[in-house]
Amino acid sequence: MKNDRLIIYGKNAVAELLNSDRLHSVNALYVQKGAKHLGEYIALAKKAGITVKEVSAEKLDSLSDGNRNGGLATALSSVEYSSVEEILGASANPFILIADGIEDPHNLGALIRTAEAAGVNGVIIQKRRCVQITSAVYSASAGAAAHMKIARVNNLTETIKELKSNGVWIYGAEADGTAYTEVNISKKDGKVALVIGSEGRGLSRLVRENCDFVISIPMYGKINSLNASVSGAILMFYFAEKGGGRD
Repeated sequence: MKNDRLIIYGKNAVAELLNSDRLHSVNALYVQKGAKHLGEYIALAKKAGITVKEVSAEKLDSLSDGNRNGGLATALSSVEYSSVEEILGASANPFILIADGIEDPHNLGALIRTAEAAGVNGVIIQKRRCVQITSAVYSASAGAAAHMKIARVNNLTETIKELKSNGVWIYGAEADGTAYTEVNISKKDGKVALVIGSEGRGLSRLVRENCDFVISIPMYGKINSLNASVSGAILMFYFAEKGGGRD
């Protein structure tokens, strides 16, 4: 499945893309004219047969919408989405992250970056009420999106039911849930999905009702919640430690 063309900018994001198996989607590498420190990126692009174009700093600023770009950017012809079946088939005991209504591109990008580092096999997002894989999301993931299977679905509740029918245990993160340290996931068969809700509303009602467990992160200070990507990071690495990591 494919989405519209997008621009990837920033050294980390571009480097990960050029070192991924998705080079066939890269139309061109744009490098700042006269830059002396971008030889390794140019070499990677030329080795893959990707066109290299020298452009002005102003052109790069335009391509990256004024964001920090490190002097280079790539143009992708499409974003390649995976299917839920492909994610389930990626491991005998898949570890899945589900984004329920995440609207901030930096939060979704950070979640994808952590997911890749924590051994998650795939990420599932909604086609509606959730930010899609944009340039900002891709760059916020520091290029991790190039290595991650990401599926878009129409109905998150139905997808969760499909996962459960395939033996996946669903854990939803919510402020009023059971402390995650009190939930023993190691006795399960290892097929797990962690659901992180939206920044303001948390888990949607039907998603929460279809979770096997609702878990929380104990708060010891004066605030009562954490940023969605921070919460996701804590829980993903806990699950990875307990055996949910990628095979």
